[in-house]
Amino acid sequence: MYRFLFSSKWLGYLLLAAIFATACVFLGRWQMDRRAETLAEINRVVSNYSATPVPFADVREEFSQLDPGKEWTQVELKGSYLVDGQRIVRNRPLNGQPGYEVVVPFRLATGETVVIDRGWLPIGNKNPGSPDSVPAPPAGEVTAVVRLKHAEPELQRGAPEGQLASIDLAAYSAQLGYPLLTGAYGQLASETPPAAEMPVAFPKPSTEEGTHLSYSLQWFAFGVLMFVGFGYAARQQARNAAIDAEDDDESPEAVLHSAAAAARRRSRAPKKRRKATAEEEEDALLDAQGY
Repeated sequence: MYRFLFSSKWLGYLLLAAIFATACVFLGRWQMDRRAETLAEINRVVSNYSATPVPFADVREEFSQLDPGKEWTQVELKGSYLVDGQRIVRNRPLNGQPGYEVVVPFRLATGETVVIDRGWLPIGNKNPGSPDSVPAPPAGEVTAVVRLKHAEPELQRGAPEGQLASIDLAAYSAQLGYPLLTGAYGQLASETPPAAEMPVAFPKPSTEEGTHLSYSLQWFAFGVLMFVGFGYAARQQARNAAIDAEDDDESPEAVLHSAAAAARRRSRAPKKRRKATAEEEEDALLDAQGY
């Protein structure tokens, strides 16, 4: 009944179903991996974002090589801004709006220098390619609370003077001409004394998991449904083949053949003996008596 499944046509269908299901499994696992990364990021935000700030001395090594689990950790820094080294970072959208970020070197009391990202600025209307104004950081001794962020990779594109293509701390240090701690920078949370005017503060990162789980389950379901569809198609093929076989048995040639066979059977059947009438019985009696 299902011998057709071993034909080259149906084996090809099975191969296509297997390839499609394998692709669905791959895409489902990819979505699960993305979900795992998202959950790890959410865990870092929940654990570190609003935790009590720690002194710089306790996390000094993180500014040289940041442990991913320490991202968003709040750190208290004491020192002063080096305003001459301030730069604008290009192409930094926020909530769908194009703009810039303001980074400034911060000289610590220990003599080491870190980079603080003070916030976001919208694109300017007066000078294309730059913000209309850049708020100055507070002068003198400052206590800043920052959240640790990874240094960014170098982008293979230039930037106008006074601007950076990315927060590539090694390239930034080379441009300034003095050493920076290049493993991490600080995203500003607060500073004391406060500046008269501030860039737009960064919003808290989202802690929503997103749709990765539902997408992964959908891909797995598509893979299973492909085999379900293959089985249904095979079942329909088998049923159609059975119906075609029955139709062949009921074709006109088959009906004529059956009728002829029935007629032959009737012709061979023995004839029933007819019962004699009263006159025939009387004649037979007289013949027997010699009349």
